[in-house]
Amino acid sequence: MAEDNVIFVGGKDVMAYVLAVVTQFNSGGDDKDVLIKARGRAISRAVDTAEVVRNKFMPGVKVKDIIIGTEELEGSKGDMIKVSSIEITLSK
Repeated sequence: MAEDNVIFVGGKDVMAYVLAVVTQFNSGGDDKDVLIKARGRAISRAVDTAEVVRNKFMPGVKVKDIIIGTEELEGSKGDMIKVSSIEITLSK
């Protein structure tokens, strides 16, 4: 998957990410996938983004794959902390 088809979800409003996903779908061909990635507290925002895209803006879009996992990051004190992550692949 091309790196420009990846949407990293953070602290912005859900509609900002919905717009990014819809823009990615509209800028390419018919057999395009878009990957939504998030970590930690942004996971619920990523799920909301996928559901708003599927239910309100692009009803033909399907969830192709969901991958959950744990990533280790360096904390503010130099210690390693574990953070949950999710990758949602949407397909036309």
